[in-house]
Amino acid sequence: MLWSIFIVLCIASYLCGSLSFAVLISRLLKLPDPRAHGSNNPGATNVLRLGGKQAAVLVLLADALKGFIPVLVSAYILSYIQVPFDKKILLSVIALAAFLGHLYPAFFYFKGGKGVATGIGVIFGLSLSMGLAVIFTWCIIAMMFRYSSLAALVAMGLLPVYSALWWDGASVPIMMIISAMLFWRHRANITRLWQGSEPKMGKKN
Repeated sequence: MLWSIFIVLCIASYLCGSLSFAVLISRLLKLPDPRAHGSNNPGATNVLRLGGKQAAVLVLLADALKGFIPVLVSAYILSYIQVPFDKKILLSVIALAAFLGHLYPAFFYFKGGKGVATGIGVIFGLSLSMGLAVIFTWCIIAMMFRYSSLAALVAMGLLPVYSALWWDGASVPIMMIISAMLFWRHRANITRLWQGSEPKMGKKN
């Protein structure tokens, strides 16, 4: 029974993560499709370019919540089930499923965003301390260097370390997968950072 429930929770988390709020909110507000305009990325940063701060904030919050809520609900459900090992490992896999849903959404031809907001959402669902550490790191790097992408890469790159400190050592490999996939989705940003052509926060491309 445990594994049946676990598989259902993973599928439900993936499908929740597959809701592309950048596309849905853009349609609702009659904005250009973020997959075909701006940077062609269905994320809050591109929606900011195309529709302004209000639309971007809505996308940011919705993308974070679609990672946070499945993990939180799954933790509640699993709390009523006897498990012969640490449930944190199961929750980490469920968090990964929601994150993968954002990167490769089943409802939008498997073409999703870069994963920062949803990644932070699942992290907060797992551990408040770990989530605050990621946010704090992002803020420090962003204030120092004024690159949003660099801040996200550093903050999420340290996720395995934060997991070992404030979550669960056995879940570190899963956190490494989340970090690695976020780095992969930011490969164009990494190239621009290396070349010195990445736009700084507060400046137009």
